[in-house]
Amino acid sequence: MSRPRIVIVGAGFAGYRTARTLSRLTRHQADITLLNPTDYFLYLPLLPQVAAGILEPRRVSVSLSGTLPHVRLVLGEADGIDLDGRTVHYTGPEGEEGTLPYDRLVLAAGSVNKLLPIPGVAEHAHGFRGLPEALYLRDHVTRQVELAAAADDRAECAARCTFVVVGAGYTGTEVAAHGAMYTDAQVRKHPMRTGMRPRWMLLDVAPRVMPEMDERLSATAERVLRQRGVEVRMGTSVQEATHDGVVLTDGSTVDTRTLVWCVGVRPDPLVESLGLPMERGRLLVDPHLQVPGRPELFACGDAAAVPDPNQPGQYTPMTAQHAWRHGKVCAHNVVASLGRGQRKAYRHRDMGFVVDLGGAKAAANPFGLPMSGPAAGAVTRGYHLAAMPGNRVRVAADWLLDAVLPRQAVQLGLVRSWSVPLESSSPEVARVPGRPERTGTDTGSDLGKDPGQSGSEPDGEPARTPPSKPVKNRPSEPAKNRPSGEPAKNQPGGEPAKNQPGGEPARNQPHTEPAKRGPSGSPRASGRPRRAVEAAGPRPARGGSGKPGKASRASGTGSAGKRPTAPSGPSRSARPPADPGPEPPANQPPPGPDIAPGPVKRTDGRAVEGDS
Repeated sequence: MSRPRIVIVGAGFAGYRTARTLSRLTRHQADITLLNPTDYFLYLPLLPQVAAGILEPRRVSVSLSGTLPHVRLVLGEADGIDLDGRTVHYTGPEGEEGTLPYDRLVLAAGSVNKLLPIPGVAEHAHGFRGLPEALYLRDHVTRQVELAAAADDRAECAARCTFVVVGAGYTGTEVAAHGAMYTDAQVRKHPMRTGMRPRWMLLDVAPRVMPEMDERLSATAERVLRQRGVEVRMGTSVQEATHDGVVLTDGSTVDTRTLVWCVGVRPDPLVESLGLPMERGRLLVDPHLQVPGRPELFACGDAAAVPDPNQPGQYTPMTAQHAWRHGKVCAHNVVASLGRGQRKAYRHRDMGFVVDLGGAKAAANPFGLPMSGPAAGAVTRGYHLAAMPGNRVRVAADWLLDAVLPRQAVQLGLVRSWSVPLESSSPEVARVPGRPERTGTDTGSDLGKDPGQSGSEPDGEPARTPPSKPVKNRPSEPAKNRPSGEPAKNQPGGEPAKNQPGGEPARNQPHTEPAKRGPSGSPRASGRPRRAVEAAGPRPARGGSGKPGKASRASGTGSAGKRPTAPSGPSRSARPPADPGPEPPANQPPPGPDIAPGPVKRTDGRAVEGDS
């Protein structure tokens, strides 16, 4: 008898736990394949500490191959699922395509940034869902403080050292709390103008900070924020965003170069392409995390609507705590479907939540017991160390060093503004020049609904975005078969917009414009599918606002071997690029992310060392 083939799409909290538990339960009697765009599991709750310079990026990145030795890792993004043929189509990091057959499929695609139809937000705000966004925010905040300290104009100084965070859930609250400490430490080395200091603002339409938590913990978090100088404005959000600032819903205008978007997430668009019953963008499953009518298909994490046994008629919220538990139950039920053991229904007990506010401050309610101050800080960090599947000693060492040594406030410049667009449907991978743009379907909801680090509960209302104007002279076909480098997800391949907040317009940078690209039918490349591919072509003139159409590749009908194509429509992903610099020779391939822009040539007629 052949070994059963189990494919897991996505290596977030749910996908990683499923793979780890399956590896133990099957005792190497099944072929387990994990499809993910990166080779690491990201521990999202500690991401604000990466942005604040407390932890190094690799501390919150747990190696998949190192911790899952009996699981086959395939790097790529699922872009189509044939339910009848039982295959998953994917695109690899270098543009190669492949197909994974399966006997059991686990969808743990997770979630992506949630957009709202607010003018200017998609162009001037940045999310906080992946390592590239955290690294960009750290560099950007550091740069703004340094530029503010050197500015001659008082108004420019004030705008550069003003930082606006939208969304007072867990993520937004931690970003504002850690960010205020980080900038205060910076200005001690870069004195500001007389009477000037960094200004942090936390906005939300909710009536209080972290409305999902106990009122006492919410009050504790708000008190700590205000003590650090954070301006907390409840019942207020952004009405419009521009390069120079934001207009708030109360009519006031704030001059700033930084807008951090932490209003929550939406389920990955992959599940929508299947044509199966949905609940607010999440795939409906039974209490055993199995899709009704599809005994070979399971779903867990943010992409699945799992019935909550403690609240009949409700579904478990999109939090990391639930996703981690989903993974364990899902693995048991997958093995049971293969004839080993009994199925288990998902049940849970609320263990409470912890919020790290930086330093010795935190808010926590373990098992319903409200705590604050240093005791809550110890419980919070102890919980994170226990919950992390790896790197515990390294994380603890970084915390110890941060307590006794000053932080290094330097900007590495590894991630540019245009590399981490808010509308990216793959925030875990930074945009790379010369790669096709891939977008998902946007769904909007109210601000401030962020029940956990893993995401927030969407309200299911679609965001209505105004149609965008197409860029002239842009080819309508996506690119294929790129040379070296990793493919960008949800990226148009263009350069950054000129007027992004705090963004660098990429002028005079060493990269060159990619050569012409041929047509392709290859969409997306992550553990999550993208149903649309942006055409990447010649860059328009500076200041253009074109947005190419998108073409769907997902096989949502479930018919074998067929992938219906959605009609092209407007996309809000493309941004007007800056001047890319001189045009490269026609026969020169576009540079990869880790190589020089082009070959070195001499002008004295002699060959360069290494030339043939």
